[in-house]
Amino acid sequence: MLIKRVRGWEIPERMATDESVFLNRRSFMAGAGSIAAASVIGANGLILPAGAQETSDPTVDLYPAMRNGNYQIERAITPEEINSTYNNFYEFGSHKQISERAQALMTRPWTVTFDGEVEEEREVDVDTLIRAMGVEERLYRHRCVEAWSMTVPWSGFPLARLVEYARPLSSAKYVVMQTFQDSDIASGQRQFWYPWPYTEGLTIEEATNDLAFMVTGVYGRPAAKQFGAPLRLAVPWKYGFKSIKSIVRVSFTSERPVSFWEELNASEYGFWANVNPEVSHPRWSQAQERVLGEDRKIPTVIYNGYGDYVSDLYKDIEGERLYM
Repeated sequence: MLIKRVRGWEIPERMATDESVFLNRRSFMAGAGSIAAASVIGANGLILPAGAQETSDPTVDLYPAMRNGNYQIERAITPEEINSTYNNFYEFGSHKQISERAQALMTRPWTVTFDGEVEEEREVDVDTLIRAMGVEERLYRHRCVEAWSMTVPWSGFPLARLVEYARPLSSAKYVVMQTFQDSDIASGQRQFWYPWPYTEGLTIEEATNDLAFMVTGVYGRPAAKQFGAPLRLAVPWKYGFKSIKSIVRVSFTSERPVSFWEELNASEYGFWANVNPEVSHPRWSQAQERVLGEDRKIPTVIYNGYGDYVSDLYKDIEGERLYM
């Protein structure tokens, strides 16, 4: 007898979006894009702050991207109006309502530097990079270290594809990413007590895991600025602060990097930051999470529900704080 193993991100076929509905959605979004182009409202539906100018995205024709059915979630997608207005982006402030401030970020032109232990250091235009990588949509859970969660339809490409593109040397053991630094537009970067620029890192094994994902879009469009446009990371089995936004540099190194929050407070935020409901943050429990858009809490699951696919990454690591 054949027994099919249902993966943690899969849903029954009966719950999948019908193809005709998806194709109609593509037609609708194409029409909506032309309407938005003539509007004075930002791409995320917010009125831009005084003085800001919306920049065009040359990759808009790639969206909505075809959904990869291997990456699904069992919960409803969090409404866009909630996800797009409840954001951590410390470059623009330490509170959640930074979506309007983030519109000051100009995402074109934008380049990404590849350096460190690679065959050849280079700087690549982000639109050239996105088209070289291709775009698909995946449904992911997102769990914040602050004990709230959301579900998101990210568009982008596997981080493993980016690693291959960068051509790291065999000596490279870690991938290090940095965000932009421009305190003229990002007021949060004027706060000198933070170790700017925002830096995060993964092992090569983590970076080439199937789940690690480079985000370029969300909700069927290029990513709005508060989501970390034009290029951010999504590692859904880790706490959200590992998913660095607005990336300008991807480096490869043989030495473990010290990430932004680890440098700021290593006793509370370690390098690994894997989700574990049994390991509390020093100041609060991680056993449950508040679901954005719903008046309820749910139990948190080890590795945010992706344990079957990432736990082997850590089976031979001893003496490490894997969860905070």
